[in-house]
Amino acid sequence: MSGSARRGDAEANDGRRLRLLVVDDHDVVHWGFRLLLTEQPWVERCLSARTSEEALELAARYDPHVALVDLFLGDQSGAELCEALRRDSPRTRVLLISGAGWISPEAARTAGASGFVPKDWAARDITRAVRMVAGGRTVFAPRAEQPATSLTDREREVLGLMASGATNREIAAQLYLSPHTIKEHTSALYRKLDVRNRAEAVQRAERLGLTSWRT
Repeated sequence: MSGSARRGDAEANDGRRLRLLVVDDHDVVHWGFRLLLTEQPWVERCLSARTSEEALELAARYDPHVALVDLFLGDQSGAELCEALRRDSPRTRVLLISGAGWISPEAARTAGASGFVPKDWAARDITRAVRMVAGGRTVFAPRAEQPATSLTDREREVLGLMASGATNREIAAQLYLSPHTIKEHTSALYRKLDVRNRAEAVQRAERLGLTSWRT
């Protein structure tokens, strides 16, 4: 966590008990985050959703202080969900999370997010980031390394199927892979192409001349 994040930790600890919302479609991560957060004495309630629709419904009903939103929700974009949450539940602040992808601070702020952290951060740093976002501060993890300049053959296959309009589940069936594996490939694609969603990925691929791999 950055030095500014550490300096802001004390400011975030204002004595409130927080209502949180975890939005993630991967079961292990979904329940891991819920377990981590419900154990915190400053958490009043931790809700969970696996889709954008569920997240918006729960946010409208419970008005959470912070929503932790996976950057890639199957075929859906966490950044787009962030925009919808900020529009429909303006008091809910959003902390974007990801296991493989990355989003620039500028793009995250444009979507309305107050931060972005990787899922493999230490538990204490993730909980600290949640409290800081709830306290009105921002937390953006630095990019660990520059993205690879070339795509693997499998990533090009996935990109081609994305460009043809196939969903992640349809891509998984065609390539004989699990939907979660396809999600990891799409996350890597978004990171390498420096985009937020599948439409931007296809547009970037066309500009780079990668759509010749289209299936």
